[in-house]
Amino acid sequence: MNKETQVRLLKKLDITDMAGDKVIVDFESGKYFLLKGTAVDIWECIQSETTIGDILNKMQKIYDVDEETCLNGIVAFINQLQQNNFVELA
Repeated sequence: MNKETQVRLLKKLDITDMAGDKVIVDFESGKYFLLKGTAVDIWECIQSETTIGDILNKMQKIYDVDEETCLNGIVAFINQLQQNNFVELA
């Protein structure tokens, strides 16, 4: 995965806001997920097709973090979403 990698949502999920966090329910699998902190911000970024580089730029404007640490966190979260069939990468 590199900065040019495209990220696209595959599923429309039921999402509830809870005091700044988000609860995502996948009714197909019966699983639910709680997003907190930076995961919420990354989730907002991928609501329309985007790239890893675009997400990185947005996160670095919000958080005081070096590029490598930020990129590693984004990639780890996107990988979890991909494992749950929520996004596809191109």
